[in-house]
Parts: sequence; C-alpha cells; structure tokens
Amino acid sequence: MSSEKFDLTGKVAVVTGAGAHGGLGHAMAVGLAEAGADVAITFRASHAEAAQTATEIESLGRRALAVECDVRSETSVRSAVATAANRFGRLDLVVNNAALFETVPHDRITIEQWDAVFETNARGPFLVAREALIYLRTVEGRIINIGSLGGMKAWTGHAHYCASKAALHSLTQSMAKAFAPDVSVNCVVPGWIEFDDDPTSQAAHFAAKTPMQLNGSVEDVAQAVLFFATGPHFVTGQVLAVDGGLGL
Repeated sequence: MSSEKFDLTGKVAVVTGAGAHGGLGHAMAVGLAEAGADVAITFRASHAEAAQTATEIESLGRRALAVECDVRSETSVRSAVATAANRFGRLDLVVNNAALFETVPHDRITIEQWDAVFETNARGPFLVAREALIYLRTVEGRIINIGSLGGMKAWTGHAHYCASKAALHSLTQSMAKAFAPDVSVNCVVPGWIEFDDDPTSQAAHFAAKTPMQLNGSVEDVAQAVLFFATGPHFVTGQVLAVDGGLGL
C-alpha cells in the first residue's frame, strides 16, 4: 500500500484490535507505519499474530508495541493507553478498530449477547478515547473510529450490532464537539471488504449490489484512515462511508 502522500513522521498511533494478521486493524497499523508513525497495537487473545504485526512494523524502520487490552475493561484500557504513552513519550492518534460482530435473529438476542456487543463496539471506543484524551489534547491529536454501514441502515439478524455502530457514529459527533478545538474526531465506515478467506459467493453478491461493481480492500479503509490522520485538523465530526456506493 502506498502511503507516500501521507506524512506521520514523529507521530505515535494506537490501533485497537489490530492483532489479527490480514485484518483491517493490521492494514491500518502497517499503513500508519509506512507513513512514518510509531505504532502501538492492542490485542485481546491473538498474542502471536500481534507480535508478528509488531515485527512487520519494526521492519519498516518504525517503533512498535503490542499490548494486551480488553477494551470492555476500564482498568485494562487505562493500563494499555498509559503503557503506550510511556513507551513512546506521546500519543498523537487513536484508531478505535476493536469490534464484535455476530448474527442472531432479533427475537433470540440474549441480554448477554446485547451487552457484549455494546461493551466492545460503543463503550470500548468511549473508554479508549477518554483515557487518551489527556495526551491528544497537547498535540492537536486525532481520533478515528471504525463504524459500519449497519450503523446507517439496519440489517436483519444484526440488531445489536447495528445499534452499537449507530451509537458509535453518534459518539463520534459528540466527541468531536466535546474535544474541539484540541482534538479532531472522525469515523470511517467500510463497505463490503474482501479478505483473503472471503467466501466467493458472498463477495460476488455484494460486488453486484455495489454501484462501483467491486468490493473494497483493507487498503481502501487504511487510506481513508490516513486521510483523517494527516488531513486538515479542521475536518471533524465526519462519518465517511468507504463503500463504493453500497450504502446509497
């Protein structure tokens, strides 16, 4: 992925949920490093993959840190953010990528399932942003949340997920107001993204529904994150769909 037009030299980024190799978090973390940033990634269970991603970042000549973090836990988030800030001496950018997705018929969603999704997808970004704010305010920092088309248009079988992402979109705009003028806050909303293990039947189905007649890549999302990370600080409170028109 080319990051030549973006410059994050001397900046420090935190990307949550970036442990899984080949996922969105991995692509964003590597893209930020290619643009010059030192990167801390958080993971919950994928320790080996997170270590691999950290090694990949270091191979680009950047500093890296993989830190275990459960974004549902206030204590865990506080410790992870402090660890990253202490290791690198500053924080300039937070990407709230960690998320939980599942398919459950609306009338079968349990309280435990509802709470687990909201704890990860809405409370997690709130906690990470709150803990990072003290560092971000000193450097005109950026917060970038990763939303979902499901937060814009409800999907059958995903009520709790869609509601949690709609909450994140609203939280983005609330934080943009609350944290201004020191910190800009925006949200990237991916369309259907193809991964290496993407079922071809689903990929073809969504490509046919997309006006651009193709699906997105992890690099497309990473480029949008880089835009918000390096673009005008004046841009804030935006919820940007990177979906080839799928959500229209």
